[in-house]
Amino acid sequence: MRKIEIFDTTLRDGEQSPGVNLSTDEKIEIALQLERLGVTRMEAGFAAASPGDLRSVQEIAKRIKNSTVVSLSRSVQNDIDKAWEALKGAESACLHVFIATSPIHRKHKLRLNKEQVIEQAVAAINYGKKFFSQIEFSAEDAARTEIDYLCEVVEAAIKAGAKIINIPDTVGYMTPHDYGNIFRQLRQNVPGIEEIKLSCHCHDDLGMAVANSLAAIEAGATQVEGTINGIGERAGNAALEEVALALETRKDYYQATTDLNLVEIARTSKLVSRLTGMIVPGNKAIVGANAYAHESGIHQDGVLKEITTYEIIRPESVGIKSNKLVLGKHSGRHAFKDKISELGYHLEQEQVDEAFKKFKDLCDKKKEVSDEDIIALLDAKIVEIPETYVLESLQLSYGNLSVPTASVRVRLANGELKEEASVGNGSVDSIYKAIDRVTEEEVSLDDYKIVSVTHGKDALGEVYVRLSQNGISVQGRGVSTDVLEASAKAYIRAINKIIAKRGDAVAISDQEPMSTTLS
Repeated sequence: MRKIEIFDTTLRDGEQSPGVNLSTDEKIEIALQLERLGVTRMEAGFAAASPGDLRSVQEIAKRIKNSTVVSLSRSVQNDIDKAWEALKGAESACLHVFIATSPIHRKHKLRLNKEQVIEQAVAAINYGKKFFSQIEFSAEDAARTEIDYLCEVVEAAIKAGAKIINIPDTVGYMTPHDYGNIFRQLRQNVPGIEEIKLSCHCHDDLGMAVANSLAAIEAGATQVEGTINGIGERAGNAALEEVALALETRKDYYQATTDLNLVEIARTSKLVSRLTGMIVPGNKAIVGANAYAHESGIHQDGVLKEITTYEIIRPESVGIKSNKLVLGKHSGRHAFKDKISELGYHLEQEQVDEAFKKFKDLCDKKKEVSDEDIIALLDAKIVEIPETYVLESLQLSYGNLSVPTASVRVRLANGELKEEASVGNGSVDSIYKAIDRVTEEEVSLDDYKIVSVTHGKDALGEVYVRLSQNGISVQGRGVSTDVLEASAKAYIRAINKIIAKRGDAVAISDQEPMSTTLS
C-alpha cells in the first residue's frame, strides 16, 4: 500500500479565493487544526507578498511541530530571503520555489526564452540550498508545457537539488488521461526522478481537479496538493477531503492511502468555512450537510434494512455526528473545559474563563446547547484582533409602515462610549449607517450573507460581511441568536480588521513578471 503525502495550501492558494482575507490569528487557528488533521506539509503563505504575510508564516512556523511548514517563493533572491526569515524558527521547514514554463507564460508573462527559464530556476534552487534542506520546485502551468521541455526543466531542477517536483495544472485545463500521461512520461524520461517526491497540484476550472489528482496518483505521484473544501483561485483547488476519502474508500483500486486523521475532516472543513466565509454547499461531497442524508423513500427503506445499500462512507469516519444536548445552564466550568478539550480546542485558562461566560450567556438564550453551538461560540471568540470598537448595545425600531431606525452604543479602545442613531432602507442598513457615524470610517459593503449555524427556532445565526477601503478588503463575522445583533458584530469586527491592516504593504501577485534574477 503506497503512502501518499498531503500538501495543504489552504492558507496560501486557498486564501487567494476572491473575498477571503484571514488575520494572523485566524491563520494560526487553521494551521493548528491542519496539524491535528495530520497533513504532511502546510503552505502557510507567501512570505514576500507583504509584511503581514511574513508575520503570519513566522507565527505559524513557531507553533507547528508535527507538520512541515512551507512558504511559497518566486525564483528571485528577495523572495527566498523573506521565506527564510519567516521559516528559520520552524521545527521542519520547506522552501517552495516556482517559475512558469508554458509557452504562453514564457512569452507574455516572463518574456524569457527556454534557456533563461531553466537558468533562473536552477539559480533559485542553488540559492535556496544555502538555507533549506527541503526544497520543492514547481513548474507553473506545467500541464500546458511542451513535454520534452518539461522533462528538461525537471531534470535540471533535480540536479540542482530539489527534493520535491510539483507538476501543476495551474488553469484546470487537463483531463485525467492527459494529466496522468505527463507523470508517466516524466518517470520514463527524466534521470533521477525515482529519487524525489513527485507532486500534483490541480485547479478545478473544468470540475476535474480531484479526478486529475487521482489520475496523477495512479501514474506515480506520491504527494497531492490541495485545499480544505476545495477553496482557491477562480473555481478552486482539488478538495483534499475528497482525495483522501477516495483513496480510503477505494483502497482496493488505488492501493494507496494517507496518514490523515480522517475523523478531523468535518471539524477542519467547518473551521475553514467559518473563518473564510466560504459556505460549504449542502451537496458537497464528504462534508456537505446532505452528504449522508436520505430523503427518497426507497433509499430510506434500503438504509434501514442495511446501511451499505446507499452509504459507502460512514459519517462517523470523517467526524460527522448528530447534534446532542451535552451541556446546559446547570453545567459547571470543569465540564465545559472537558467539552472544549474533547472538541479539539486547546485554550489558555484566561480564554477558557472568557468562553465560559459567553457559554452561560448563550444558555440563557437557548433551550438546547449542542456541540455546534459551542464550536461556533469558540470560533467567534478565540481568534481575536485589536478591538478599536466594541458593540455595547443596539436598539431598533422597525415596522412595515415605518422607517427603520437603529441606535448603537459603541465603546472605544480608550473606554469612551459613543452613541449614534440613523435611519435606513432596512434594519441592517440603518444599523450600518449608525455604526459608520460612530466610527467615522468610509467603507464599502461588498458582500453580506447569513447562515444558520445550528437547528431550531432559537438557532444561532452567523453573519458574514466583506468590507473594503482604499484597496484593503477584509471579512467580518458575527454570531448570535439574533441575526441583527450578529450583523452589527460582523460589521464592527470588519472595521476593526481594516484599522489593524492599514500598515500592511500591498501584496505582490505571484502572476507578475519576474523583474529580478539571481546571480
